[in-house]
Amino acid sequence: MPMKRVTRSDVAKEAGTSVAVVSYVINGGPRPVAEATRQRVLAAIQKTGYRPNSIAKALVSGTTHAYGLILPNIANPFLSSVAHALQQEAFKHGQVLLPGDSGDNRRREKELLNNLLNRQIDGLLYTSVDRHPYIDLIQASGTPCVMLDWVNAGSNVSAIRVNERIAAFKVTQHLAQHGYRDIAIICGPLEMLNTQDRLSGWGDALIQANVTICDEWIFPAEYTRQGGYEAALQMLKGKRPRALFATNELQAFGCLRALAENGLAVPDDIALVCFNATQQSQFNVPSLTAVRQPIDKMAQTAIEILRTWNGTAQEREFEFELQIGESCGCKLK
Repeated sequence: MPMKRVTRSDVAKEAGTSVAVVSYVINGGPRPVAEATRQRVLAAIQKTGYRPNSIAKALVSGTTHAYGLILPNIANPFLSSVAHALQQEAFKHGQVLLPGDSGDNRRREKELLNNLLNRQIDGLLYTSVDRHPYIDLIQASGTPCVMLDWVNAGSNVSAIRVNERIAAFKVTQHLAQHGYRDIAIICGPLEMLNTQDRLSGWGDALIQANVTICDEWIFPAEYTRQGGYEAALQMLKGKRPRALFATNELQAFGCLRALAENGLAVPDDIALVCFNATQQSQFNVPSLTAVRQPIDKMAQTAIEILRTWNGTAQEREFEFELQIGESCGCKLK
């Protein structure tokens, strides 16, 4: 049989006071309470195990001390690291983070969004499935929001981001600077906007290096280990490239498996770089040369925008880091 929930009446009975006095102690007012009485109430709260109703308190104070977070797939190590950094930063400022995983599903994303907004969260941190956020729902609720990705100009929504096209250009350029000419790409699904940015950056680097863009070396795949594995196997059925850009860390791990199964070594046979690396890339053998986003700095900025929200949208673009590993052919000391 479940235990009965402790109420303020139980605390008042234990302390020998009225329920109103208990409320004054818990809420810090609006009327003063004698120190001796206050101590009796606090002792009664501890003895009974009473916990204030956070929902009711939120209705009175106008704040829930909670931010919502919606991500496309929290199983992705990069997105998990983003969620962790945001959680740590929110906690520093007395906020809890309520995470939601849309599972790369637009319908589920909308359901999560409505659920969080109905809880009257103090702010929302949001990455939409393929950059199609439900801006109208957010703005209608009046909830402060920071998009953790690119957003259409004129949306009047705050956003933090790294320029993915430029980042893809830089990491592909690094391959070209090694002297590699035959550079393939394992990208995401072609209809996705972030795929298009990363594909464009790859193409920009090839054009700058006077290398002809070969459609036969574009291998779309899901942003998963399995996607990278299957794309690499497909790639090996044709003319083998000398270098490869995987546009996601998970894809790169799947690719490494496929290459090893076919007796190919990285970087000796095929050089490899990737996008959105986590610490896993540094501890892989070989370590991966990859684009890394300044996640901690971005998390600090996102939480600060929510904390100081004044109704004016802000956009912040961050510099990425090109993490040099062994997979590209660089010899590390």
